Amino acid sequence: QVQLVESGGGLVQPGGSLRLSCAASGRSFGMYSMGWHRQAPGKQRELVAFISSGGSTNYAYSVKGRFTVSRDNAKNTVYLQMNNLKPEDTAVYYCNRPFGGYWGQGTQVTVSS
Repeated sequence: QVQLVESGGGLVQPGGSLRLSCAASGRSFGMYSMGWHRQAPGKQRELVAFISSGGSTNYAYSVKGRFTVSRDNAKNTVYLQMNNLKPEDTAVYYCNRPFGGYWGQGTQVTVSS
């Protein structure tokens, strides 16, 4: 069984930054692609960023140039650096391992003045 635990969410002013972390249990973390998704109130969950096992990345258009996904396989952790945050980035952010369909519990990010 794989567990994913997100951390790093919180309240930040527009233009600010946050770094989310997702720690994964289990073996062979580096073999799997990982994703970050978000879900705002009343909206569907959407993919924000994706990183392959080889380190290739992909981003939603709305966050490209502001968010950066990275991974540290030695720590079994994937990160989401979020810069120049906007109120429309407010959502619960979830870590996901597509292979096996594993999800974390989510961490709230609120961007407000």
